[in-house]
Amino acid sequence: MISLDSARELAPYQDQPAQLPAAANGKVGILRLGFERRGDRTILHDLYRQSPLLVQRALYWDEEMPQLPCVMILTTSGGVLQGDRLHLDVTLAAGSQAHLTTQAATKIQEMDANYGTQVQRFTLDEDAYLEFLPEPTIPYRASRFATDSRVRLPESATLLYGEILQPGRKYYRDGELFAYDLFSCSLRAERPDGRQLFVEKFVVTPRQFGVERVGVMDRFHIFGNVVLLTSPERAARVFDRTSTPVWDEQTPLASAVGRLPNDAGLIFKVLGQETEPVRAAVRAFCVAAREEVTGRTFPPAFSWR
Repeated sequence: MISLDSARELAPYQDQPAQLPAAANGKVGILRLGFERRGDRTILHDLYRQSPLLVQRALYWDEEMPQLPCVMILTTSGGVLQGDRLHLDVTLAAGSQAHLTTQAATKIQEMDANYGTQVQRFTLDEDAYLEFLPEPTIPYRASRFATDSRVRLPESATLLYGEILQPGRKYYRDGELFAYDLFSCSLRAERPDGRQLFVEKFVVTPRQFGVERVGVMDRFHIFGNVVLLTSPERAARVFDRTSTPVWDEQTPLASAVGRLPNDAGLIFKVLGQETEPVRAAVRAFCVAAREEVTGRTFPPAFSWR
């Protein structure tokens, strides 16, 4: 099982929690999901789960793509705790499609020892299509978290990978803006023959290197990041629809899309002060991506009002 424990940025946090040691029984969450095409729809044919990660079943709630299995990832622990080691392994067979999300925001709980990690692996076969669009991540005060995601896919397959990072519990008590110790995130992609496409990694340590400065976050608080891995032809169509940068002083909001190296696809980044405008910008990019790749759109956003 792949581990992040040797990552350089985690070296200062090797002390053990007083409650349970890191990676102890009950702190290693494992989730294995395998999808394959059956007739006119995709099914979740392989499922292995180990607490605190949990999936119950695939649902078909997307009215625009009724053949698309929608799978919600749950956690039994209320978030990521110190000493947690989480592993997600997702495989899509040729021609299969899937949508993955989470039950709610991923909460990186406050820590006084060690750290939490999450390793994610995505393997797509020819003409497979995967949307991985979890709810936002919220790192609490003094939390330490590292995640490593790796993707292997052919040019004919598509992965729409999105993430939204909040600065903490912004309105909790006197606020927790960038009060976490460490947030480390890496994403890399490769072809089935092992040819590397790109690597992106950022390490945020607000107490050592303040992020509220020009060139980092400046006056923004919310960071959205979407990676579209697909064929050059599809990427070009999405780029034509989304390439105009946005600088909205009133909201405020800033966003732009760029091309990934090695014809891997596109990367879209957005900054805002509140979550909902960032979420809306991420959704708009994802709508363009799905329409150009599948010919279908997203259902209307659900309103709780």
